[in-house]
Amino acid sequence: MAKERIDKILSHNGFGSRKDIKKLLRTCEVLVNGKRIYDPGFQFSKERDTITIDGEEIDLHDNLYLMMNKPQHYVCSTKEGDHETVFDLLDDSLRTPYLQDKLHLVGRLDMDTEGLLLFTTDGELTHRLISPKSHISKTYLCGLEHTETVDHQTEITTKFEAGIEVGPEDNEQGFTCQPAQIKWIDEKTAHLTIYEGKYHQVKRMFAAVGNKIVYLKRISMGQLKLDESLELGEYKELSESDLQLLV
Repeated sequence: MAKERIDKILSHNGFGSRKDIKKLLRTCEVLVNGKRIYDPGFQFSKERDTITIDGEEIDLHDNLYLMMNKPQHYVCSTKEGDHETVFDLLDDSLRTPYLQDKLHLVGRLDMDTEGLLLFTTDGELTHRLISPKSHISKTYLCGLEHTETVDHQTEITTKFEAGIEVGPEDNEQGFTCQPAQIKWIDEKTAHLTIYEGKYHQVKRMFAAVGNKIVYLKRISMGQLKLDESLELGEYKELSESDLQLLV
């Protein structure tokens, strides 16, 4: 069975840099199969060995999966001039050299959009979720500038379900959207579910029916819903059962 240095494995799992792991081994009770470990070069087998830190068994993984409740005014990029990025909201323990090279976003949200945002080191999952062939659903809470009458709500619903044509924006050409579902909450609020992720798509869809988005929040991807216990800017690691909701 393949073995790796314990400092490398712990670093890959978000416990900090190699230097941080060396300090961790000195200051915390790190046990492998019940034996105290001090040497950062200790050879560890993820298939055979178990590790506890201060009495808590650690579930090691090959990839990292995070859900963030993204706040407004943060850009979905590693670097963006004068704007803060969503990566700035992550703890220092997630800024290890390994994770900086591997951790990336599964799709993006506009700077003024809130809600469900995924980070992962799993490139295969990312490709599967953002591929144009995947058609994974994405549901948004939409706040509108103008009040919509019941009759116009019905008209909008029909157009969205048929696949509405949106106009060009910036350097992007217009296109016909895939059929989408809308559920009206009140005359200025709706849940919209789309199955693609074109440039400013939700905003362009409502612009095509004479309205304007003033608040936008992604609340689900596939069957995975935003954990509403997360405050804006907070994040959590996804469980295996969470990941199953994305497939």
